[in-house]
Formats: sequence, structure tokens, C-alpha cells
Amino acid sequence: MNFEQLYQKSIKLHQNINNQRYLSATHEEIEQGLTTDIYFVRTSYLLEKENKINTFVCAEIFANDYGVFAGLHEVIHLLRNKNLTIESLEEGDKFEPKEVVMRIEGPYSQFGYLETVILGILASSSNWATAARLCKEAANGKKVICFGARFVHPSCAPVMERSALIGGVDEVSCILAASLAKKEPKGTIPHAFIIILGDTLEAAKIFDKHIPPEVPRIILVDTFKDEVEESIRIAKFFKEIGKKLDGVRLDTPKERGRVTPELVKELKEKLKLEGFDDIKIVVSGGLDPERISILEKAGADIFGVGSFIASYNKLQFTMDIKEVENKKITKRGRIPGKTHNPKLKSIKLANANL
Repeated sequence: MNFEQLYQKSIKLHQNINNQRYLSATHEEIEQGLTTDIYFVRTSYLLEKENKINTFVCAEIFANDYGVFAGLHEVIHLLRNKNLTIESLEEGDKFEPKEVVMRIEGPYSQFGYLETVILGILASSSNWATAARLCKEAANGKKVICFGARFVHPSCAPVMERSALIGGVDEVSCILAASLAKKEPKGTIPHAFIIILGDTLEAAKIFDKHIPPEVPRIILVDTFKDEVEESIRIAKFFKEIGKKLDGVRLDTPKERGRVTPELVKELKEKLKLEGFDDIKIVVSGGLDPERISILEKAGADIFGVGSFIASYNKLQFTMDIKEVENKKITKRGRIPGKTHNPKLKSIKLANANL
């Protein structure tokens, strides 16, 4: 890496860049350091000028709060083939405030200019994983599906939903996210399909006619009619044609009171009265751990969560240099030298299984 060239490119990029493009960074721009803070590139340039760019350092990364660790996969990919020693928590591990989640040792030239990128990957991924874990715990062992792609930029939707899987959700709806995790994307039909057809039963008939039987028959029931009446109407149709309705989804908007525990209880009991004891009740729409817990106790079976996971942003990550040329040194307020954490595992970069 020639940091003089990178620095000159960084300070002049605004003069000639073509902004008639998607505004998200390409993979190449990320790896070049063009999404980092300019002061890290300037630091590397100055150290290079003084022949100190390959100073051997030990840096540690920690977070400000409790969380679930994610993002290691992309950090490994970012730093692949670098001359570094890395120790890290494993994805899915829980961590405490100030706990060291990753340690990087090697020449500063190998990673210093990428500090912003590394921290951004870990912060975003771990926030999403943490939110997912909170939802899964609130669901008391029941299924949670992430519908969060619509709440983030499409360039990071796969990262968000993969992180949600690491955090513990059972399924995700984003096609690329599921595929990268070697899973099939989940989700049946939206309100748009029903609105265009003008009737929920007609939508259910068409869905059942054309979609393979291995896809669960879960029908959205709050579009036009009372949710309980619509659910029973759809359930009776499937019974008449000798098929099973797997579930009904409640996504009642807040303008009509949202999905309430009373609605879930009423629906469950009235389905039972009609002989439909085994139909699952799926709930979605502005769910968070508190509402999930309430609706789970009311009898909901599956939870679709989007905005809570996608917008969770309580975790902040920090990287501190703790040693320079094997000498313990750091800034005021921190303890110099390596912080003991037996949970850290050695990470192989060049032969990483990506």
C-alpha cells in the first residue's frame, strides 16, 4: 500500500468522482480505504513519510454495552492475506461492556487505515445480532422471522439479516441474505397482492394454486375484513378442498390499534371453536421484545420482526492501541498492555473459510 497515493486520491476524490451511481461503496472502495475517516489515511501518510508506517502495534476493540458479537466474517475477509495476528470472539458469543472482543497485532500499515471500516462492520453487525437475540429470548422458544430489509439501505440488507440469524432468529425474508447463509428466504404474500386482487380469499386461492405445497399456507388476514372472521373464512375454504391452512398472519396497523393480546386470544379461541386448533397465529407490525413477550403469552406462535432489529443502535465499538513495539502504552483513561480475555480465539486469515 502506497499511502501517499491513497492520501492524494482521498483529498482530491471529490473533484472528479462520478456521483451518477448507487451511493453505497463498492467492495473495491471499501478495501482501498475510501470509506474510512480521512484522518486515518492522513496518519498513515505521515507515518510513511517518517518511515514509521510499519511500526508494530497491538490494538484492542471493545464495546460500550452488553451484546452479541457479529461481523467477524467480513473483518476476516477485509484483512485476508494481511500480515497480522488476530484473536477474536466467535460470532454469536455474548460480551460485556468494555470486554475485549478482538485483538489485532502487526504492522500499523496493515490495518490502521481501515480502523473506521473494521469498527463499522462490528458495530452494525453486533447491533443487529443483539437485537435479534433480544427478540428470540422474548419469544420463549417460538419462531422469529426477520423482515427488516425494508428498513435499511439495500446494500447492507444482507448483512443485517445475516447478523439477525447469528443473533438467533430462525428465518429471514431477504433473498440475498438467506442465500448467503445457505438458507431459503421465507415469507408468503404482502398486502399489495391482496389489494390488487380485491379479496383475501381470492388471493389465498391463487396462492395455493400456483405455489408449491412445501411452502407453508400462511395467509395475511387483516387487509379488508375483521381478522377473526377472515381467518375462519380462509380456514373453511382450505378444509373444503381437503387441504390444511398452516397459519394466519396478523399485521393490523397502528391506525386500527395494532395487534393486541386480546385479538390474539379471541382469534385463537374462535379458531378452536371451529375445529381449527392447529392453525398457527403469526404476528407482525412494529414488534419489539416487550410486545413479543406479551403476544407470546397471549398465544401467538410466530413473530415477524423488522424495524426493531434493523434500527437497533445501542452498541458503540472502540479500537485502542495498547502496545507499540511490544511496549505497553495507551491514552489516558485506558490500561496499557494486553487485556486478558480467555474467550478470544486465534483467527487464521490467509486460509480463512469464507
